[in-house]
Amino acid sequence: MNPEELKLLIAEGEGLTVEFKERFSSRMLEDMVAFANGRGGQILLGVTDDGKVKGEKLNNSLKSQIVSMARNCDPAIPVSIKQAERVVVIGVAEGTEKPYSCSSGYYQRLDAVTQKMTQKEIKSIFRETVDRLFEDLPRKDCKLDDLSIKKIKAFLAESHTSFKITKKNLVSFLTSLGIYKDGKINNAGVLMFAAKTEQFIRYSEVICGAFKGTNRDYIYDRKDVRDDLLTQLNESMAFIQRQLNVRSEIRGINRHDICELPLDALREAVVNAIVHRDYSMRGTNIYVAVYDDRVEIESPGGFTAGVTKQNFGKTSIRRNLILADLFHRMGKVERMGSGIRRMKSLMKQAGLKPPVFEADTFFRATFYRDSEYSLKGGRQGGKETREKTREKTREKLLRLIRENPSVTVLELAQRLGISPKGIEWNLAKAKKEKELRRVGPDKGGHWEVLS
Repeated sequence: MNPEELKLLIAEGEGLTVEFKERFSSRMLEDMVAFANGRGGQILLGVTDDGKVKGEKLNNSLKSQIVSMARNCDPAIPVSIKQAERVVVIGVAEGTEKPYSCSSGYYQRLDAVTQKMTQKEIKSIFRETVDRLFEDLPRKDCKLDDLSIKKIKAFLAESHTSFKITKKNLVSFLTSLGIYKDGKINNAGVLMFAAKTEQFIRYSEVICGAFKGTNRDYIYDRKDVRDDLLTQLNESMAFIQRQLNVRSEIRGINRHDICELPLDALREAVVNAIVHRDYSMRGTNIYVAVYDDRVEIESPGGFTAGVTKQNFGKTSIRRNLILADLFHRMGKVERMGSGIRRMKSLMKQAGLKPPVFEADTFFRATFYRDSEYSLKGGRQGGKETREKTREKTREKLLRLIRENPSVTVLELAQRLGISPKGIEWNLAKAKKEKELRRVGPDKGGHWEVLS
């Protein structure tokens, strides 16, 4: 490994195939097992978790300890050990006799974390030993010249990596990401960086549609995104955001714009659809559908092997390890598979119904819109309908306050059948239009109707 390649690995940070260790430890054995059970990897000894080089010198004693650890695995794991500048690099190739284990158990690599495996995970995740994952299959028809340097630079920018990509270091960079091996680019590399993705994988796209009503009888907006996966994510979110309503709330002296559905939850769902999609299923795509009452995000492939209704949202098993690692590097997914919990939490914080998740041949996530803010009667005439509804709601709100000036937000929400957020929005609107004012502090004060 030359200095340029070492600098690249450290600049990229820890990931699916790279682990930093400040000093020698017996815990390194777990990382070796995880790399052998996965795509292989490298342990950089003498580097802190945040990428600072502290240095480590390779001597006979250290080399003997590392080799002895690797031999004690079952089966034994062959390793390469080299001194590169001030860092000791321990290389672990992808194993040919999976699964591998050490005295403390079986381990796998998820993003930048080494995790102990359950029995179900051991049985399911190593099915790939016989049936190789689609993302890792090499492409004979895709050459280095077919990749887009612009897309690679966009990935580096999203990853907050200052490393400058050139034709000279391109192969080392792609190899370090796990998308270039034995002179060939794999499907994951094509999906992420091909200049023309559809030239190689024609059925990789996201189809976005906005519908009038609650079914697919009438579509008023559509966008088909045929491009790399990062573009699919960004374009899909732009489409969703364009269809949703935004309200304003006054907090203190500042105005805050709030989307009717939490965009972070929707983004998490789109990322999950892209990262966990079964790309071996031909003739179908990811679908994003916006209806008057909900948003649905549907992805080919049901539960990943090893995930059941009982452990869904608790067990983290990735269908596409390389793609998951690349999206993790860009900060688009959480390390430990907390996406489902995060979506539920965000919807709860917004005072909305919890999202609904279903799995058969497809995996589907449904987010229900608040009737107070969603588009009523379709896109045509929707704004007028919403305004009339809000006026009636505010009239009822003011009547209840006249009856009880000390009424709370929660009591108003229960009486009117809308969320606390909706009550707060209406109160702010009434205060802004001088229909209402607050007398005294939030606790212990009361409302005064001015109109």
